Amino acid sequence: MLTKAPRGTRDLLPEECAKWLYIENVFRETCTLFGYQEIRTPTFEHTELFQRGIGETTDIVEKEMYTFEDKSGRSITLKPEGTAPVARAYIEHKLYNNPLPVKLFYITPCFRYERPQAGRYREFHQFGIEAFGSPSPLIDVEVIALAVLFFEKLGLSQLEVHINSIGCKACREDYKKALKDFLFKKKDFLCDTCLLRLERNPLRILDCKNPNCQKILEDVPKIVDYLCDDCRRHFAEVEKGLTTVGVKYQVNPGIVRGLDYYTKTVFEIISEELGAQSTVCGGGRYDNLIEECGGPHTPAAGFGIGIERLVLILEAKGLIEIPSKEMDVFIAVMDENYREYGLQLLYRLRKTGFSAEMDNMGRSLKAQMKYASKIPVKYAFIIGEDEVKSGKITVKDLATGEQDKVSCDEAEIYLKNKIRKGC
Repeated sequence: MLTKAPRGTRDLLPEECAKWLYIENVFRETCTLFGYQEIRTPTFEHTELFQRGIGETTDIVEKEMYTFEDKSGRSITLKPEGTAPVARAYIEHKLYNNPLPVKLFYITPCFRYERPQAGRYREFHQFGIEAFGSPSPLIDVEVIALAVLFFEKLGLSQLEVHINSIGCKACREDYKKALKDFLFKKKDFLCDTCLLRLERNPLRILDCKNPNCQKILEDVPKIVDYLCDDCRRHFAEVEKGLTTVGVKYQVNPGIVRGLDYYTKTVFEIISEELGAQSTVCGGGRYDNLIEECGGPHTPAAGFGIGIERLVLILEAKGLIEIPSKEMDVFIAVMDENYREYGLQLLYRLRKTGFSAEMDNMGRSLKAQMKYASKIPVKYAFIIGEDEVKSGKITVKDLATGEQDKVSCDEAEIYLKNKIRKGC
């Protein structure tokens, strides 16, 4: 087992890393367009942060967290999502004293103990954004629009945006009562998990994937019918804003999201590329999270995107074929007598910004050239007795086979003219 990655984890090999780097760069560029700045938080946090922030009755906290005691007996948890740690950082570093809203983004690993499946791992990665400080529905619109633009930049346009409002604490209590009254009459048909949820947190039942529960939920009361005037106005402004900025959407009363910190607007962006409807982005507003975690009352909104699922979708649509990266030059020496000469040139080229490689396996010249074509490399600089004596290197274009001579002192100028200008 020492030579096998733990279940639910995997290695990203170099060719896969190139795909991820491409996607990460698009995400960073998109966030920058909207004024978001990057933040990085620790891999683990105090367990209480997630209990208070996410909610003790959620599946994540009850079943999925990697929690352990450190050597001082403190309860520590590998972060299962990105929002609560960013909220903690916002409070700890008093970012609420900065000009508002504070707009942050992150790219982070997360950890949940769940059944591995396509695009879902126990160690997974998230893109996320958080906007702290503004109660405006236009921030909700911005969060959704940023996600949509990010997907469009990647070439994804056939995605569905589903939105809903789950109200504030006040109007949600009225809905919980109506929901419990409805479900209590159906409790004989609920799964065991939902029976427990019925008393502790009936909203979680709306997330259940059990077929019997899903059938019952077809006639369940809709939360949008229980919104207070303020929440109703807020949701109407979100709808108006999305229409104004050209984001197509549909209202889906079944969306409640799986985390207790959400208030008012919630949304999901859905794809069908993985064989069935799959949520590739989820988020919304969470106006009470900062306060729940010990900070001042701070309205906020954000989203999370699972990178592994996104990569699967992009691959399925052929949108992520990253061409192999050719190195600029390979320095081949006739024999060991010329290695020092070649080594000096190798590091001179690297310091001036050219990617360069040299044989470190004691290969023959023929084997070196064969190896160079596999890396691959654009040009080979061949160095032997004649080259050292004359100070002129033999250059071979590995694509065309054409050869040239260039002064060793002018090697950088030669490469700049050939490579940087695309000649």
